[in-house]
Amino acid sequence: MSRSRSFVQVDVFSTSPCSGNPVAVVLDGTDLTEEEMRRLARWTNLSETTFVLPPTVAEADYRLRIFTPGGELPFAGHPTLGSARAWLDCGGKPRHADRIVQECGAGLVTVRRGEGVLSFAAPPRVRDGMLDDRQVQRIAAAFGITREQIVAHQWVDNGPGWAVVQLSTAEEVLALDPELALIPDAMVGAIGAYPEGSAYAFELRTFAPGAGVPEDPACGSMNAAVGQWLTSTGAAPSNYRVSQGTRLGRAASIEVTADPDGSVWVSGAADIRIRGTITL
Repeated sequence: MSRSRSFVQVDVFSTSPCSGNPVAVVLDGTDLTEEEMRRLARWTNLSETTFVLPPTVAEADYRLRIFTPGGELPFAGHPTLGSARAWLDCGGKPRHADRIVQECGAGLVTVRRGEGVLSFAAPPRVRDGMLDDRQVQRIAAAFGITREQIVAHQWVDNGPGWAVVQLSTAEEVLALDPELALIPDAMVGAIGAYPEGSAYAFELRTFAPGAGVPEDPACGSMNAAVGQWLTSTGAAPSNYRVSQGTRLGRAASIEVTADPDGSVWVSGAADIRIRGTITL
């Protein structure tokens, strides 16, 4: 039998209204089947739709299931921050005043509460290391660039399957017009640096045809794993800002911070723009 459930849509990673990455959040996913969750995710047609459920372990405040139009993810960044904001604003009471613990397919993820922003701890990568040359060649061909324009590359997979290539400049990243039909199963990003003294250190773009999302306006999970890679190798400072979504007319601002112990945190704004009920 259908019933109404609390529903919000949260704008994540931008302080300007409707300029970040939206996530749809169903505050009570109890008794929904997986097929019902998948169907709603296809219908919202957002990069992710989430469902909040009771936790199954004592350490967690809630459990989260995360769906793209193409299927379920074990972890995703902007849905983590957006769902945490929705849960708090709709009456959620965390066990600890300064943090929230989310249970998801990737395990337990800590979310810190700051002044006007939320931050999640980057989960461990399940795969790292350089891509093989065949993969790099395929990505270069799909991106319409030469192999020589790719100055570095890495697996940055913390669940969704991400890989990333680094170009010399943010301008080169913004110029990409990829032919995703050449990499239909890919989950791949491109990052390039802005000139020193710019408002942002890097421009990042993430393409996820493998999850049914041609280009994600702002990707927390990619930023988390790329942050682990760049800060651990000294290719980026311990604190930097990333711009994303520019080519899509968005204005996402993502802060990446590496603690002295090596923990990486991804921070950004998260504001509810739509609040109501949904009947499923």
